[in-house]
Amino acid sequence: MKIIADLCCSSVGFFLAAQEYIAHPERYTLDREQKEFLKNQTFYGSEIVPATYKTALMNLYLHNIGDIYGTAPVTLGDALLTAPGYRVDYVLTNPPFGKKSSITFTNEEGDLVYNRTDFWTTSSNKQLNFVQHINTLLNARGKAAVVVPDNVLFEGGAGETVRRKLLETTDLHAILHLPTGIFYKPGVKVNVIFFDKRPASPERQTKEVWVYDFRTNVHFTLKQHPMTDADLEDFICCFHPENRHQRHETWSEDNPDGRWRKFAVQKILDRDKASLDIFWSKDKSLADLDSLPAPDVLALDIIENLQSALDGFQELMQQLNTTPE
Repeated sequence: MKIIADLCCSSVGFFLAAQEYIAHPERYTLDREQKEFLKNQTFYGSEIVPATYKTALMNLYLHNIGDIYGTAPVTLGDALLTAPGYRVDYVLTNPPFGKKSSITFTNEEGDLVYNRTDFWTTSSNKQLNFVQHINTLLNARGKAAVVVPDNVLFEGGAGETVRRKLLETTDLHAILHLPTGIFYKPGVKVNVIFFDKRPASPERQTKEVWVYDFRTNVHFTLKQHPMTDADLEDFICCFHPENRHQRHETWSEDNPDGRWRKFAVQKILDRDKASLDIFWSKDKSLADLDSLPAPDVLALDIIENLQSALDGFQELMQQLNTTPE
């Protein structure tokens, strides 16, 4: 019996998907004790927004998770404030985009920071802080799948420190590059990083990193052409969850557009800032005008990118207007 956490659980979508997977009668046969554990002890989460927290509680109770008269599986508050007093087996989470927080202390530049002794480094980048928090939360053999924006893969300073520490102390074995518009705001490029915690050891724990490029020459929209479960079947096959040590590359010199490729960890450490922002396929639309998406799709992309830029400027203006003189 395993414990699953989501540190920014929103309306608990990850929990409901995990519950459905575990409780499916064709997948597992649960006895009474296991069903009780699944209901009351499997899930732990946090949510910082009060209104969303209430929605999370409603969804939990509607799906028979937790006890309406007992302790809720999800707490209201900022998960990053302190180190958790418990450890979990799995973390499935999509940290929020932005700097929303319950803390008010800042560094000399006026950025929100978390002074945690269990963190590798201090940063105002909330996604980097969540990655460090997840590392603390996992037990010695815990596993994590975390949605992160591109800057986590290439940002210098604290970003480089976090990446090098992840490669050293955990087995960061896979990265999934996703198309834009799947998580976060329209136009924001995101990825899923998969890493397994390892007991303390003088040896580097990551030996190789497998990368699946599901972004180059891939296009989805939220309404007209949304991504479906079927679109990820090839990635799941390549990921080989049954035994990830039996993976095989689909990339080769004869197939340069293969989407699944492995990289030795030393090659990554030798890259500038130990960047994990790795791509190798050529964008066909740049070389072949016939490969461009339809005009209405391009127009929608332009609108989404402009809206994303406008939202970014509005957020910046709000920060400037609220920054103390």
